[in-house]
Amino acid sequence: MEYQYLLGGVIASVFVWGLLLAFHAKGRKKVRVSMDIPRDSTLKSSENGMSWARNPESTDIIIVGAGVAGSALAYTLGKDGRRVHVIERDLTEPDRIVGELLQPGGYLKLIELGLEDCVSDIDAQRVLGYAIFKDGKSTKLSYPLENFPSDVAGRSFHHGRFIQKMREKAATLSNVKLEQGTVTSLLKENGAIKGVQYKTRVGQELTAYAPLTIVCDGCFSNLRQSLCNPKVEIPSCFVGLVLENCNLPYANHGHVVLADPSPILFYPLSDTEIRCLVDVPGQKVPSVSNGEMSHYLKNTIAPQIPPELHDAFISAIDKGGMRTMTNRSMPASPYPTPGALLMGDAFNMRHPLTGGGMTVALSDIVLVRDLLRPLNNLNDASSLCKYLESFYTLRKPVASTINTLAGALYKVFSASPDPARNEMRQACFEYLSLGGVFSKGPIALLSGLDPRPLSLVLHFFAVAIYGVSRLMLPLPSPKRLWTSARLISGASGIIFPIIKGEGVRQMFFPVMVPAYHRSPPMA
Repeated sequence: MEYQYLLGGVIASVFVWGLLLAFHAKGRKKVRVSMDIPRDSTLKSSENGMSWARNPESTDIIIVGAGVAGSALAYTLGKDGRRVHVIERDLTEPDRIVGELLQPGGYLKLIELGLEDCVSDIDAQRVLGYAIFKDGKSTKLSYPLENFPSDVAGRSFHHGRFIQKMREKAATLSNVKLEQGTVTSLLKENGAIKGVQYKTRVGQELTAYAPLTIVCDGCFSNLRQSLCNPKVEIPSCFVGLVLENCNLPYANHGHVVLADPSPILFYPLSDTEIRCLVDVPGQKVPSVSNGEMSHYLKNTIAPQIPPELHDAFISAIDKGGMRTMTNRSMPASPYPTPGALLMGDAFNMRHPLTGGGMTVALSDIVLVRDLLRPLNNLNDASSLCKYLESFYTLRKPVASTINTLAGALYKVFSASPDPARNEMRQACFEYLSLGGVFSKGPIALLSGLDPRPLSLVLHFFAVAIYGVSRLMLPLPSPKRLWTSARLISGASGIIFPIIKGEGVRQMFFPVMVPAYHRSPPMA
């Protein structure tokens, strides 16, 4: 085994260093978008007093949904002086079992948007990295935070508390209106979206008009059909429990157990609670009502839980309160539509294993803010639509890296009857255990601190080559050579379809896409 680690480390080292050394040394080249408002603009930040050149009763932007994307977007655009009308189906505190872990890259975007105080006073927990468990062994992967301020880290929290804090902050702006209502349709005229039709909380049917409608009504969106080509996949479901009176083996770290049949997640939820998410492959889960779920968790899952959490896990099952949620993935495939923009989970989803959804959403909001800042007039729907097509291209390198990592890692971390897939799983665990660039690179991708597509592909195939090196020792055999070939083939079969779905050119060569170079329309 020591020789396998040694040779595997040497081969992977040569591969990674030969292709990544210069890549890591240069640092990340950031896409820059103009952030200056034209001097002749009469649109001013609400924090410094409002000044409107147009009808003060008008609405600039309608936002459908006030979840993570909608509420953050409302505050961001409102702070820039836009008159925003947010329509949310239910303004009471949501209670969900996902959207509870914000990666450090997402926290940096939160700071950039001025929303970092929304993780204060909600018992949010600092997350400093991940611990991976397999067959009784574990390895700790710390986020590469050395070059960031001490406050920068991941955060985990009760989802609903975080949402309410952002809604409250958006509502403090006088030019942001939050209203509870259900949007039933988009109003279309001459091919352009002019606003929405909605029902108020008392059932009154109303219409609202604005030059731009941004739809971010979540994973169950009933409006995205006309704005994108939704290809929703459901690879698995989560069963959520809350563990009490226990401590994680590695404090302030997320924990991933490479269990059979698929991963189990643990992360701190508050000072006294730990969230457990048990992944169940497929679209159906054992019944909770007839006791099948309890039996499954106790007999199949519990024996694979780290000993420090076992008793608390059993207690949580006995206590009840188990909740389930389908895990969805959907590549972004928009129909550019004058007067409308699609964002958040309504637009793009990935498996929640890596906790990257909020990072993608907040990154998208920064882009949209910067694209809209130079514009004083949003009324030319056709020109605005053509300009905002650049959003779909500019977001690709970051969003596609996080999306691809989530999909690929879920498949690699799941058990399989295929020996080649299981070799890839073992190789991934050992590769991450090597430390140095072998762990720092992947965890930088996972954290959203360095989401570069090429780095993802190189590390993914470095894992595959490391797995081949394991199979070649002590001596190669026909069976091992065949397994090695299938391992490489399997790795390609995992990552390349995901990349194809994301768009190869947009992901790796965005500057070659014409929309990348769009300039703001003239006022």
